[in-house]
Amino acid sequence: MNDNKTELQNMLDGELYVAGDQQLVAMRDNARVLLSQYNQMMAEPLEKKNEVLKKLLGKCSTIDIQPPFFCDYGTHIIAGENFFMNFNCVILDCAMVTIGDNVMCGPYVQIYTAYHPVVAAERIKGPELAAPITIGDNVWLGGGAIICPGVTIGSNTTIGAGSVVTKDIPAGVFAAGNPCRVIRTI
Repeated sequence: MNDNKTELQNMLDGELYVAGDQQLVAMRDNARVLLSQYNQMMAEPLEKKNEVLKKLLGKCSTIDIQPPFFCDYGTHIIAGENFFMNFNCVILDCAMVTIGDNVMCGPYVQIYTAYHPVVAAERIKGPELAAPITIGDNVWLGGGAIICPGVTIGSNTTIGAGSVVTKDIPAGVFAAGNPCRVIRTI
């Protein structure tokens, strides 16, 4: 870790960072307040829900995320036009999550930028890591799909339900499985 940088900078730069840092805790607490408010708005009009999402997310236009929804910070999520996310989705946005236009997510989709060192001796010291995720335009993520840290999914791609995406998936394909792999071009 670079001692001259904040833990937030380390986190966003993909370096080891301490999640218990005061600034990061305050940012997560702020997100929890907004998420609590948002998740109580199940029956509210989309416009009212979007007012809260615009305070929570780094960038969004009119989008539709069905409550309950969960994220770490919110500020590291950039969502394009016509973004839809069904019930019980999670975005761990310790790194940037960039979502294109016309992206649809089934229920229980999980997008994880956060991860921990693989070596136990390093992991138990506490610092964590994060890697950005990019999802192109016109992507469908089937219900229960898990998108792992550092993954890019190309535009016009469909990810099958229950898939675990551990590596980049190109544009214009149907991919599925655990681990997710290209099944065919579409």
